[in-house]
Amino acid sequence: MQLNPDICYQAVQAHDARFDGAFFTAVKTTKIYCRTVCTAKTPMLQNCTFFATAAAAERQGYRPCLRCRPELAPGNSPVDSVSRLAAIAFNRIEDGALSQSGVDALANEMGITSRHLRRVIESEFGATPIELAQTQRLLLAKRLLTDTDLPVTEIAFASGFSSVRRFNALFLSRYRLNPTQLRKRITSRITSGKPEMLTCEIAYRPPFDWDTLLSFLAARACSGIESVSENQYMRTACFGKNSGWIIVNNNEHKNTLTIQLTNSLAPSLLQVVARCKRLFDTQADPLVIAHHLGALGRQNPGLRVPGAFNGFEIAVRAILGQQVSVKAATTLAGRFAAAFGQSIETPFAALHKLSPAPDVVAQLKPAQLVALGITNARALSIVSLAAAVVEGRLSLEPGGNVEKNTGALRDLPGVGDWTAQYVAMRALSWPDAFLQCDLGIKKALALTSEKQILNIAEQWRPWRAYASMHLWKSLEKSNDSLLSLPGEPVR
Repeated sequence: MQLNPDICYQAVQAHDARFDGAFFTAVKTTKIYCRTVCTAKTPMLQNCTFFATAAAAERQGYRPCLRCRPELAPGNSPVDSVSRLAAIAFNRIEDGALSQSGVDALANEMGITSRHLRRVIESEFGATPIELAQTQRLLLAKRLLTDTDLPVTEIAFASGFSSVRRFNALFLSRYRLNPTQLRKRITSRITSGKPEMLTCEIAYRPPFDWDTLLSFLAARACSGIESVSENQYMRTACFGKNSGWIIVNNNEHKNTLTIQLTNSLAPSLLQVVARCKRLFDTQADPLVIAHHLGALGRQNPGLRVPGAFNGFEIAVRAILGQQVSVKAATTLAGRFAAAFGQSIETPFAALHKLSPAPDVVAQLKPAQLVALGITNARALSIVSLAAAVVEGRLSLEPGGNVEKNTGALRDLPGVGDWTAQYVAMRALSWPDAFLQCDLGIKKALALTSEKQILNIAEQWRPWRAYASMHLWKSLEKSNDSLLSLPGEPVR
């Protein structure tokens, strides 16, 4: 990725938060790299080198700044990258894809060869996929060393390393400090005793319409699994044998979301952070998107697209939402969770269930769902959905082939274009998903012809999902909120 030094330096001089995470500044005299918002004295231009990623800076021998902490910077968004393929791969690696499997498996998931994946990653970001993954693991480890008192051994495994020896060696090689030395340097910042909750932050680029995002999630909060109250979002979470709960708050003064999670989820911290980024759409560049949408995005440039903490959960919810109001769908989702979700003990009365897993749902008979008040057609759709996920015919994770996965969704009984596009927008984090058949969008545009709607929406590519949110938002002024509008007809 080519960066113009003069333009980058202007952003550094201004400490412009809108460029935070878009690139990093490496200082030749100190061998340290920083974010644009770093409060340290601005170095002279001739001493600066600019890198698109933290991994590229570390590859050249620079270590992260202890003051501005590059691990807290927003990640590279697909809207920021010249190469969409490289950006998708970057986000999947950032989410920990290479911790569970190798480069070959990630390439296969994306429908390309591993050789091509390595080539586009190195060309775009100046580092190999493995180097990107190593940097992500080290930055996560640095965050845990700085913000928690977890033992170094637990931090090594929570960060995705397979051995403590490998963790110590790579940490020393990259940062010229071993983990224990870094821990000693920031001992005063760590509280005594082992806390019940870990805390970390996710940075975002302002403006950020937290209230609208929270209202959207509140109207759809699944009873027992999610709760929205007192300006915060809470939910249960499960990753294999690790289960617990999280609490998310917005710190608008720092442009960050604060995530609290139980210690039981520490080994899955990387996945928790990745899913929160998707759920709250923190990687978007709102001003770029709003400018592209023109008049539609001008009134509320901070509007985000709600993503998914659990893709299967959102897909089930989309099916339950067919031809019924949001309130009715929320009621059915609560019954579904109560019947088939695993119980969990928490300090909160509102949180007592884990989201039903695909392998559990795939074993159900449609009649068991019908007994909850779900129609037979939708019951069959949900069981078929679970089977497709378990068998690997359908992926509900971002980064895969969107066309292939939306096609797999449409192949399921009772699933049409509305459901497929809604799942693409939220579960697959596809910024160009568009629901031209949605009744709310038809009402907002005062049109009934889907062909006409698609023609109008061409001007909003590649951010038609954001256009959808703005159109739904516009209905609030006429008291015709999406909260009371049905979705698609069942096939």
